[in-house]
Amino acid sequence: MQDPPGPPRDPLTPVPSNDGSPCSGRREPSSFADAASVAAMDLAELTTLRLGGPARAVIDATSEQQLLDAVRVADEAGDPVLVVAGGSNLVVADEGVPGTVIRVLTKGVEVDSDACSGAMVTIAAGEPWDGIVALAVDEGWVGIEALSGIPGSTGATPIQNVGAYGQEVGQTIATVRAYDRFERKIRTIHAVDCGFGYRTSRFKAEPQRWLVLSVAYQFRLGELSAPIAYAELARTLGVEIGRRAPSAEVREAVLALRRGKGMVLDADDHDTWSAGSFFTNPLLTPDQADALPAEAPRFPQPDGSVKTSAAWLIDHAGFAKGDTRGHVGLSTKHVLALTNRGGATTAELLGLAREVRDGVRQAYGITLVNEPVLVGCEL
Repeated sequence: MQDPPGPPRDPLTPVPSNDGSPCSGRREPSSFADAASVAAMDLAELTTLRLGGPARAVIDATSEQQLLDAVRVADEAGDPVLVVAGGSNLVVADEGVPGTVIRVLTKGVEVDSDACSGAMVTIAAGEPWDGIVALAVDEGWVGIEALSGIPGSTGATPIQNVGAYGQEVGQTIATVRAYDRFERKIRTIHAVDCGFGYRTSRFKAEPQRWLVLSVAYQFRLGELSAPIAYAELARTLGVEIGRRAPSAEVREAVLALRRGKGMVLDADDHDTWSAGSFFTNPLLTPDQADALPAEAPRFPQPDGSVKTSAAWLIDHAGFAKGDTRGHVGLSTKHVLALTNRGGATTAELLGLAREVRDGVRQAYGITLVNEPVLVGCEL
């Protein structure tokens, strides 16, 4: 999805749609032959962990057509494909990956907005996510302000059902436009059919099938945020849970909280050389939850399961902020982030991850599950 013809503009300036349809204004002028290709490079250059071995070839797809053509050519040749955008949720093997790496660099924001129905905003997969959140706050699009500071691309958000501080993208996504690599056709999938759950979706369940091209969000309009649903954020804002606050204040509060945990990218801060939270919060049966110590956090879920805190489990299993093993360690700010302290290898990181996982399992009988995608490696 590229900018429509006309004078150059900031890529995050919304383009009104001509007829209200998500595809209005889209053009596909560039072919696969025009895509920039790099003979080889280390994937460490493309991931926020700064880890990962060589890729045989890297293709930069700056238009949707380039992206589709690159994937189709590779699929027809039987060539393995790794699609990368922000690289914030990847752990790549030291040996690298076979086949072709395709970087999603597509840009474009299209808006259909009115006071009655709100704003339908269709965003190209390659748009950096935090820029979209900043734009939403500026434009009065309500519902993703608590997702500020999360690295990565917009196209990755439905895959993980990205969430933080009481919000998830599944709450505002209307449709996901994706290429079905099995059926070789583009499909528009409504939110109800996306299989959204806690850090999961149908796209995550079938990673080799789906290539996200764009995501359409339906936003309410206003200056106040969605109801605050996270206790820590509510305390920071000085409001009760369920109350609203100015969206700009919510964004700033979330950014401050994330910075305090090393969760906003900073090249000079090794605590941010990570993939964010390495483990998801476990969902337990009531019996499993009852077996935890009385002081362990418990958050009952609508389906009858009970969520607990992975960070609490790690901390109380004997691991501490700043614990290091060679060139890797737990963040000095947050035990959930496994970090590259400089000069690390993926093998070192996975060794630490196994130690933490096994320590929690030994202490509490709960097996933590990794949140980032492992490429060419496993725990």
